[in-house]
Amino acid sequence: MLTRRKFVALAAAASATPVFAGGHGRLGTFVGESNHVTTGTAEIAGDTITLLEDFTFDGAPDPKVALGRNGYDARTLMGPLKANSGKQSYRVPAGIDTDDFNEVWIWCERFNVPLGVAKIN
Repeated sequence: MLTRRKFVALAAAASATPVFAGGHGRLGTFVGESNHVTTGTAEIAGDTITLLEDFTFDGAPDPKVALGRNGYDARTLMGPLKANSGKQSYRVPAGIDTDDFNEVWIWCERFNVPLGVAKIN
């Protein structure tokens, strides 16, 4: 039975827990680069990068997902963008600590140019 005391304790715990759009990670909002339109939210949570439901990209050849710290880091490349819009997730390469990074990049590997970047808070 849920007593008033237990209810108050549960409500206090719930209100002390931060609520993020993706549920549990650090978030950032995409800004387009190199005359591309890239919008929406990226989330870093553990060893997973998620582009949330609001993600959109105008398209380009060879877009890949990667991390950066004040600039793109090629060793964090996670593979091709799965879709130009909507929710999608990527696994961070083994040995990469996501706490060391403050950006999620959409990167054109073929032409070596940025397509979008989300600064992570």
